[in-house]
Amino acid sequence: MASEIGIKVGDIMTRNLITLKPDTSLLDCAKKMKQKRVGSIILEENGILKGIITEKDIIWALIKKSKKDLSEIKASSISPKKIITIKPGADIYTALAKMKRHKYRRLPVVIKKKVIGYLTLKDILKVEPALFDIARQAFQIKEESAKFKRKEAPEKFEIGICEECGNTDILYRVDGELICESCKEAM
Repeated sequence: MASEIGIKVGDIMTRNLITLKPDTSLLDCAKKMKQKRVGSIILEENGILKGIITEKDIIWALIKKSKKDLSEIKASSISPKKIITIKPGADIYTALAKMKRHKYRRLPVVIKKKVIGYLTLKDILKVEPALFDIARQAFQIKEESAKFKRKEAPEKFEIGICEECGNTDILYRVDGELICESCKEAM
């Protein structure tokens, strides 16, 4: 497969970002995620990228900081310190390779530290389904290694439309329904 597809990150990135300030409480982050039906939020101040909060980060905080209320924990205190980003002029194949290498499903799109967009694995697969095999291999390896550690049977997945939220994504069969990872984690 060629190392470039010809489609740039800036052509397919999400421009309508859901952002909050780094000092926002995790409770408010969770409420915003639910309201906007998203799995992550960009933390920014004056347009400058300061971090990312995902549903997994909030769940981690619930478990690790169980003595604290989510309204007392600032998003910046649990946001990863190292943020992997991409430029809008990068090819989507390059973006997918970066996602695979760092095991991320989302990348903030930046120019000189200013966040201008957000690229998700879902965005890439919508415009270039042929890249699905590369994405599947990357994330299947991560999921399989985690399951091997837990000694569980491997989970099968496919691409399609989530029966819960209607988004196109990688789907998992849960209780007879095909649902995306965000909806699966919310259950």
